[in-house]
Amino acid sequence: MEQKYPHLCSPITIGRVNFRNRMFSAPMGGTDITADCCVGPRTPGFYELRAKGGAAAVTASELVVHPETDASHMFHLDLKTPGNLASWTFLADAVARHGAVPSVELSHSGQYAGTYLVDKDKKKGLAQFGPSDWVRPDGIPVKALAEEQIADIVKAYGETAALCKRAGFQMVMVHAGHGWLVNQFLSPAFNHRADGYGGSFENRLRFAREVLQSVRDAVGPGFPIELRMSGAELFEGGYDLAEGCEIAHALEDLVDLIHASAGSYQFGFFRTHLPMFAPHGDNVHLAAEIKKHVSKPVAAIGGLNDPAQMEEIIASGKADVVYMARALLADPELPNKVMANREDEIVRCLRCFTCMAERPTTGTRRCTVNPLIGREVEGMEVRPAAVKKNVVVAGGGVGGMKAALTAAQRGHSVILLEKTGELGGILKSEQALPFKYEMYQLGLTLARQLELAGVEVRLNTEATPELLHELAPEALILAVGSSPIVPPLPGIDGDNVVIVNNYYLEKEKVGDSVVVLGGGLAGCECAVHLGMEGKAVHLVEMRDSLAVDCNIRHRPILMEKVDRYATVHLEHAGLRVTPEGLVCRDKEGREVLIPGRTVVCAVGQRSNRDAVMALRACAPWVREIGDCNRVSNITNAVYQGYHAALDI
Repeated sequence: MEQKYPHLCSPITIGRVNFRNRMFSAPMGGTDITADCCVGPRTPGFYELRAKGGAAAVTASELVVHPETDASHMFHLDLKTPGNLASWTFLADAVARHGAVPSVELSHSGQYAGTYLVDKDKKKGLAQFGPSDWVRPDGIPVKALAEEQIADIVKAYGETAALCKRAGFQMVMVHAGHGWLVNQFLSPAFNHRADGYGGSFENRLRFAREVLQSVRDAVGPGFPIELRMSGAELFEGGYDLAEGCEIAHALEDLVDLIHASAGSYQFGFFRTHLPMFAPHGDNVHLAAEIKKHVSKPVAAIGGLNDPAQMEEIIASGKADVVYMARALLADPELPNKVMANREDEIVRCLRCFTCMAERPTTGTRRCTVNPLIGREVEGMEVRPAAVKKNVVVAGGGVGGMKAALTAAQRGHSVILLEKTGELGGILKSEQALPFKYEMYQLGLTLARQLELAGVEVRLNTEATPELLHELAPEALILAVGSSPIVPPLPGIDGDNVVIVNNYYLEKEKVGDSVVVLGGGLAGCECAVHLGMEGKAVHLVEMRDSLAVDCNIRHRPILMEKVDRYATVHLEHAGLRVTPEGLVCRDKEGREVLIPGRTVVCAVGQRSNRDAVMALRACAPWVREIGDCNRVSNITNAVYQGYHAALDI
């Protein structure tokens, strides 16, 4: 078979280990950590799913090497805790059995100990150690490590690496980026020591060299050691790309692969973890420049999920390997699909940050578009149904499509009824916002998967009691969605008003000055888009804060964009629409005109309960999913659709 992406699919040898392709799964923290910091029972499956999906290497993260000075509740590996070594051995085996190379990230948070604790107050009581004494911008004091502690940490890196090799891991990654401890010693912003570990460039390198040498001594020659570094710290006072290249060159004799990431936790989280507003591959230039200065293979990362882009990165010599994290949560089968020329079936990551918000919020893992993530122990395959049934799904939004697809994968005969002429539901409106195009694309991908699964899709066909009586389904899934709320304001039906759901159909109606009524997630993102287009945007919200329905990771970057692109009016209630804009009542009770040639109404959605009530008795087994049950988000629609189909 001739592969469409030959460079991306070609094997590579690093150290003495062979990797089946150039697509590696980047470090991501496991699903569950036991009270004594062992690998929990759900975590091996979390990594195994991506090994089954075809990734050449799968890296477990983060293994804390020195708990005495990094007192986070994170993974440990020692011989003192019963079952600890065994838990890591089972994890390595879960990856290796599928032909992937199991790797593990050796880490020390340094001054950021406790970052991922769900109890945010607890981290204030931890001992925060770093290269130098200082007080973090969030008020947490940091204590400089003594030389005796440094020596003990260096020793611990080697001891932990040896245990990783003993457990069956075939590569280790030393985390020297993102503001973690090794990076803190490399950084002129954090390292102000006056001894042999600070001051000159060579002294700032010393800790990293000692750590890498300790690891090499422990694992021996030929065992791949990967250096994960920030190609540039990307904040004032940190090192730039030129110095990043010097660091990579100065350390390459001790490593086999240089993984060029970006940024620093406290000052550049959204440069390390690119949001939907950033171009895909925005950090690849760092790897490309570093590759010019080293002889060892270089890995690139940065919001990658497009096979064509990744093929170009390898083919053009910008990097030798590409890493993906969130993309392989959204679709663990991405590498297998690329290898088999099935790229049109890839479910793209939305870069919505649900996965990253879930961990500090609940301590679990979740992905908006993949209901398996974090729950792999419950089953990684869609099992055939014991009894095949006739199933009807009413509604072709994301929840309905996921339900129909899953039911078909179980062997049921499935008909999907969609009253409009196009699948996708509310996702159709996202095609007008470039930074949310992948949400629209999700609908297209699911539609393609429905076709391949043999689902009978009937467009322009509304589910009615009469039709359902004729079809006589044994199981009925109601996914009839929601409708936009249109407040009964004078003038709201005017030609200068656009409902946000219809913006993609009526873009030409929007003038150069716009009032967006409604400061929820949809309103904020619409306001940002219009501002990016150069329009003067006013954002009106009756509550005292914006985007309260937004997750904790996406919200900060969204608020930064809102501040840049819109004028915000909180605690303003809309009264009437006029040709000049929106008349509101402010919190003092005064009437004020918010000027704008166009008003975009984005005040929310209402469940289509009338449709549900009309259809809920039309089959012996009925399930309501998504917005028609309770207005929520893509995540819940996908989960509910998937599990409804599993219940049939």
